[in-house]
Amino acid sequence: MAHAQCGHAIAFMCRVGAMPTAGHAAATRMTSCLGNLAPFSFPEAKSMSSKNSSATPPPISSLRELEGLPDRQRRLLLRAGLGLSMGSSALLAACGGGGDSDGANSTDGTQAATANTVSSFALAVLPDTQFYSRYATTDENLQFQRKYGSTPYVAQTKWIADNAAALRIPFTIHLGDVVDQQGKPLQWQIADSAMRVLESAKMPYSILAGNHDVISDVDYVDASSQSANTDAQRNLAKEPYLQTFPTTRAQQQETFGGRDPSGFHEYHIFNVDGNAFMVLSMSWRASDAAIEWARGVLAKHPTLPTILSTHQLLNIAADGVSPLEVPYGLMLWDKLIRSNDQIFMTLNGHYHGGAHLTKTNDFGNAVEEMVVDYQMAYMGGNGLLRLYEFDLTHNKIKVLSLSPWVTQKPTDTLNEFDVAVLTDSNHQFEFDINFKQRFSRFNPTFTLPSAANAPINERAKAALLSNFTEPAAATKTPAANTGDYPLVASTVAHWRFFGGTDGAVVATGQIIKDEAGSNPISRQPLAQGGTAQDADLTWSSDHHYLSAAPGSVRFANSVNSPLRMSSFATDVNAPLNALTFDAGYTVEAFLKIPANWTAANNAWMNIMEREGRRGDVSGIDSGTDGDESALIFAISSLREVQWEVTPSTVGTRSPAANFSGEIIAERWIHVAIVNDPAQNDTIMYVEGAPILRNASNTNGIAVSSATNRMIVGGGVYANAPSNGFLGNIGEIRICSVPLTADKWLTARRS
Repeated sequence: MAHAQCGHAIAFMCRVGAMPTAGHAAATRMTSCLGNLAPFSFPEAKSMSSKNSSATPPPISSLRELEGLPDRQRRLLLRAGLGLSMGSSALLAACGGGGDSDGANSTDGTQAATANTVSSFALAVLPDTQFYSRYATTDENLQFQRKYGSTPYVAQTKWIADNAAALRIPFTIHLGDVVDQQGKPLQWQIADSAMRVLESAKMPYSILAGNHDVISDVDYVDASSQSANTDAQRNLAKEPYLQTFPTTRAQQQETFGGRDPSGFHEYHIFNVDGNAFMVLSMSWRASDAAIEWARGVLAKHPTLPTILSTHQLLNIAADGVSPLEVPYGLMLWDKLIRSNDQIFMTLNGHYHGGAHLTKTNDFGNAVEEMVVDYQMAYMGGNGLLRLYEFDLTHNKIKVLSLSPWVTQKPTDTLNEFDVAVLTDSNHQFEFDINFKQRFSRFNPTFTLPSAANAPINERAKAALLSNFTEPAAATKTPAANTGDYPLVASTVAHWRFFGGTDGAVVATGQIIKDEAGSNPISRQPLAQGGTAQDADLTWSSDHHYLSAAPGSVRFANSVNSPLRMSSFATDVNAPLNALTFDAGYTVEAFLKIPANWTAANNAWMNIMEREGRRGDVSGIDSGTDGDESALIFAISSLREVQWEVTPSTVGTRSPAANFSGEIIAERWIHVAIVNDPAQNDTIMYVEGAPILRNASNTNGIAVSSATNRMIVGGGVYANAPSNGFLGNIGEIRICSVPLTADKWLTARRS
């Protein structure tokens, strides 16, 4: 049975959906990117009005997609290098961005420009902010404030507000999943405060509900899904999203055009340099009535180029970079997008990472679909937002990913994952769009303003980096020999899996010695693993480059149902079985997950568990699943590392969990979990970087029986074998005190 994510239910259906089908996509070119547009009016521009809908022409030419080499690291620790050199004092002043060589051409409507001068504006986009809202609350031990003295959500909105005029940002678009747990009022308070920063600055924005923002977050499967779990079936009076962001609040936006009867969907009209654009913002699971409302809005404003923002539309394929269409997005394409030429761009979040798909609508014109979501990156996104610069002089949209929060973090908290500007081709890119030609069919009077401003994205980069020095990557030295790691007196168990012939079977009963001496483990009988076979567990020379152990064991063919599991376990009388770690602990493991891992076969697979039911622990919270173990070290259904324990402290004991971002397949990782009672928290580190979703008030590890063994490579549910590991395990070490990184297995003895 799958482990429940206690205290953290992620409802995302990642990488689920249909592949593109003929008739749905005419042009498909991936540019690993994320796109969101959002403008409002700047002091020097014409004032905006939600009633004003300036004309715009019809489009006739497809967009030429930019070919880029996509970043393979998605949903995990974003490690992009800056790769650019900027002057140190270019603070929002015009800095040389260099004109594009394909710039001026009056025959295609491009305006001539002087060097470093263009006609452009930028939209700000906020991808899923759910973890920013969650981990800034007292419920989660004020994780951002305690570590950094600030919060990423407010850092984002304040930066937009402070730089809107200088960077010609007329509007901001939020892509949904405003909070992580819709039933937690404190998370809505954090979101409320962050968005009020924009309101106080008179900076208009659109917002929408993601699946985490609604009470019922069931995904769309097919046409029959429209009969349930849409906005039409919700009890509107009980929805927290509508209580925090009601229509009356949206009406205060200068750009506000209206909402549908449910209050979940809205539209805005902003004006820039004499041209009007519309943002059509559709919340999670739009009903047929809501889609008909959206069609009516487009019909009411037939000349406006329109950006459709929604939470779910385009997904990302298993390679982490290619676009993948899903049933809900295809439904929106058929019912709303393809027959409305005004929609030239769509933006969505929900799926972790980024991708870009160009499709051709019923009028032969390009529609650019883009997905972006940084929540599974370092620190839940590390404050990353997007700027979309509309360069009308060079007929391009230029996309920049940046974090105003990184640059304000205390210097002593920074590490190699704190990158202020991402430069990988899927995070900083551009694509061609001949604005006048694309809009000419429905807005023949769309104008191209004279070049009058310096390129925006280059100025934004220069300003952000002017007083910021990127932290250097820590020096990491491979082990000189098998003993080149720190020996720690508090070690209670240390299993190192090497010594056998590469590819040879690890025999049933094979003993793996404990370097600490008292807690060896042995391979368990095949009968304990359902349909397990001898060859399912083999020796391997493969190992993490920082591990001093020159090998690992490989668990193959593991399946949850019918159970096929190979495992090791301590003896029933091993001292480790009874330890409660009241003074804290450090647990380390080297892991590698194979490419053939699937959620269907391997979700919640166990790295290590302790036998027994946590329901048998005295004082256990009655609301928890008592059949689970009191110690769970596993890989979730989203391929995250899960550490979930029932604390040993007195009183009511509620299990709490740590979760990493998604682990990339076929890549070794080092995981360290450090419980420090003095700090009242448990912190997980992946490859040396602290993850965001950590637990507090969970000191020690409860024991239901001193004879409950520690299992490696498998686990139990209701005390029966369950959820075997698939992949490689190199070393596991357990220490009875919290250790600093210089004492971890990735450090060197000297």
